[in-house]
Order: sequence, then structure tokens, then C-alpha cells
Amino acid sequence: MPEPLKLWRNAKLATCDERARCLERGALLTRGARIEWVGDEAALPAAAAALAPAQVHDLEGAWVTPGLIDCHTHLVFAGTRAAEYAQRLRGRSYEEIARSGGGILATMRAVRAASAAQLFDESAPRLAALLAEGVTTIEIKSGYGLTLADEAKMLRVARELGRAFPVTVRTTLLAAHTLPPEYAGRPDAYIDDIVREWLPALKAEGLVDAVDVFCERIAFSVDQAQRLFVAAGALGLPVKAHAEQLSNQGASLLAARHRALSSDHLEYAGAAEAAALAAAGSVAVLLPVAFYCLGDSQRPPIQALRAANTALAVASDCNPGSAPGTSLLLAMSMATRLFGLTSEEALLGVTRHAAQALGLGAERGSLAAGQAADFVVWNVRSPEELGYWIGFNPRRSVIRAAEVQRWPNTNP
Repeated sequence: MPEPLKLWRNAKLATCDERARCLERGALLTRGARIEWVGDEAALPAAAAALAPAQVHDLEGAWVTPGLIDCHTHLVFAGTRAAEYAQRLRGRSYEEIARSGGGILATMRAVRAASAAQLFDESAPRLAALLAEGVTTIEIKSGYGLTLADEAKMLRVARELGRAFPVTVRTTLLAAHTLPPEYAGRPDAYIDDIVREWLPALKAEGLVDAVDVFCERIAFSVDQAQRLFVAAGALGLPVKAHAEQLSNQGASLLAARHRALSSDHLEYAGAAEAAALAAAGSVAVLLPVAFYCLGDSQRPPIQALRAANTALAVASDCNPGSAPGTSLLLAMSMATRLFGLTSEEALLGVTRHAAQALGLGAERGSLAAGQAADFVVWNVRSPEELGYWIGFNPRRSVIRAAEVQRWPNTNP
């Protein structure tokens, strides 16, 4: 039985492909869950003429983009850290709170105490909020369990969210997020256990798509990250890095040497890091919500990244501490206003470049033949509005795998 062919016509298409085309009178043909053809409606293949009315969707001149991709989140967690946000408003820094036993360790205690069902129930509304804005692919990191059992629990919940909701979930092991209390004063022993035991076990269970590390003064060193990256590579897993957020420890240069999928944050990176990432094909993932919530003043080196032709992605960084937000559209707006991205850069940052940051560039992130048939129909006059509105969601409808989705909510 051949897969069904569908026509999506009378649309303005922001393809986000390598040519970044905008087609004022465009159309798409999908076959099954893939895009078969994209172009001007006047040039439709002959097969489109034979389609029954039920297979033809008139998009009424609306703008269409690829499904949005949130390529950096910590969406699975329990509890909140609102009290720490209040402390930061009174002048305490993120590092001070972390060193006094708060920060990631506070969420660690909540996650360890939570059942998998509780984690799912708390995380589902956050995921639903992102899906309502047109997100069709998302990365979810572990990193709040910090034992093998609790990291596995987080990753299983992430996988279950992907089965329960109309979204593609990529999981990232971030066990090297901070040093858990059981290993106080023994960071090398902790990395050894991740490398020798946790990583192989979680990979064997099919829970890990990539490996990440927080390389920072309050987290792990470049040497420790190097050992983790080598182990991940031996298992065929790509790597990523939380890099240069609070200081420059050399993590981006290390990530580039390992041809990492991405290097994320980058507030304290410079021209050398930008050039290295570009040469390695690694994406620079910008996280403006964390920049805003932490009250930072050091911006990522946007001009250096542009000059090096580094791919720029934008993500929500949804987490309970530094980025308690579930709006990728707001992250786009913040990226333009706070970091100076253009509207075009912001849109590519949540489509084509975000897909590249997850190793999915060949199948997601643009409207092109062979790509997944994930796209969003918008109530906007131009794509620039996607990074313009604040607190308003102009999403008309979401198509995932060539099927129109109902309104996402907390009940899959």
C-alpha cells in the first residue's frame, strides 16, 4: 500500500533551507511523514492534479515555517527554585548560591525524591506549552539525578514524553552537571564512574542520544570533560558542551576538537572559539533567557561568530534555576533584542541550525524534499513577527508527520 500523498497549497513559505527562500505563492507535497516536493504552486508536479479534495489543504495564504526545534532544555525536573530567584534579586550571584548547596543540587534533591510518574506529571505542562508554540522537536537533558538510577529515571521520563506527545525527543546525558554530595572532593572518581559504568549502561538501554558536560569553575574541568568526550566517542555518541557561561575555561575549543554537535551559552567566548566552532561544524547555541534571568551583562561574541560563519541556534534552556521559561518564541525575541540577532538569524536559530545542533540537519529544520513533514502555519503578516510579539502566540496550526495536530495540552 503506497503512502498517502497530500498537497498543502496557497501558502507563503519560509523554507529555512540552504537558500533561505521565501516563496510568496508556494506549495508542499508530502508523502507519508516526509516532504516530497516544495516550490512555487505554479510549478506543481502533475501528480498533484489527481488528488482527491480530502488530500488537498488550502492554507489560505498563510505563512508557513518548518516545525520549531528547541535544541537545549532541561525540561524534566521536579519543584522550582523561585526562592533562589528572589535571592538573586537581593544581590546573591548564581555561583554563590551554588557553592552554598543550592542551585543544581537543590533540584537534585527534588528529583531524587520524585517518582517517575511525578516527574512526568510536572514536566508535561511545560512540554505542552512549547508544543503550543509550534515546537515539533526538542532536546531534553538529564543532570538533576546525579546517580545512575536517577539519571536513568529522568531519561526514561524524557523518552515517555516523546511517546505520549506529538513531538520528537532527543535525549542528552548531562550527568556531569555538578558534583553530587556523595563524591564531595572526588570529582575525578565521579567522572570515572560515569565513563566506566553509567554511560555504557544507559547507552545499552537506548536512553542516550548525546553526551553533555558543564565545564565551569563550579562544575568540571577541561581535562575531566576530555575524558568524558573520549568515552562518548568510543561508544559512537556525539558530544555537546555547556561552555564559557560564567568564565572562559577552554571548553569550546575542546568541543571543537571533538567535533561537538554544539557549544552552548558562550558569553565568555571570543574570536578564537568562534573560528574553532565554525571549522568543526559545531553550532553555537545561544540561551538568552538564562542571560536575562541571571542579570548578566557579558554577551556572547555575536560579531565574532558571524565573522567566522558559525551556525547560530537559539533555545529556551527551560530549567528551574537560570531559565524558568517555556516559550521558544520569547527566546527568539530576547535573542534579537538582548544579543542583536536579526529576525532571519533568530528563525534559522530555531529551525535549520537547531536541527544541526541535534545532529538532525539531514531530516529536520527546513522545508525541503526528504525532510520530515513537520511545519507550522502562522497568523502573521511576515516571519519577522515570530521574534516580535511578546506574550502572544500567533500559531494557527501545527502539522507533524503530515498530520494536523489538535491543540496540545497536558493530556496526551
